[in-house]
Amino acid sequence: MRRDIAKTLTYLCLHLTVGFTVAYVMTGSLALAGGIALVEPCINAVAFWFHERAWRRVEGRASPSALHPA
Repeated sequence: MRRDIAKTLTYLCLHLTVGFTVAYVMTGSLALAGGIALVEPCINAVAFWFHERAWRRVEGRASPSALHPA
């Protein structure tokens, strides 16, 4: 469990760094880049939640044989 938390936190740092760098290169603004780097992961988390719900719905409709062909 500690490894999972460590990996999650290091990935978050990587994600924020990449997001900030790309936004800064594109805008030249530290404030705007910082805002984008903080807001984008939050929006992505919400989008991922809806994505997972949609996949659960698709998996629920599929027959067991369609999911695991012989």
